[in-house]
Amino acid sequence: MSRLLVDTQALLWWLTDDSALSATAREALADPAIEPLVSTASVWEIAIKRSLGKLSAPDDLPERVSDEGFSWLAISPAHAWHVRDLPAHHRDPFDRLLIAQALTEQLPIITTDARFAEYGVETRW
Repeated sequence: MSRLLVDTQALLWWLTDDSALSATAREALADPAIEPLVSTASVWEIAIKRSLGKLSAPDDLPERVSDEGFSWLAISPAHAWHVRDLPAHHRDPFDRLLIAQALTEQLPIITTDARFAEYGVETRW
């Protein structure tokens, strides 16, 4: 089974069945041969932005993610430490951590953010 990391925005679009999620991303997330992974960093980002009123998310977000068949990718010391080597193409600390996780774990990422590819991360959209 192949694994695929899901960007925070793509996760939210999947959970709300938003038409902004591309057909390619939707097919990949629904493919039983692919294990979609959600980073702990994404839940952290959603929690912060929700508390600031910048987005809405369900109260039971972690349970919903699991119920949708996503697996969790915890933040390891290696992931956090890899951030130090990343060039400054991207300023968002959550995205930089997702990039470090993808590079460390050799995972493609479902994302609409074209800047991820500048780091050598395989993106799918």
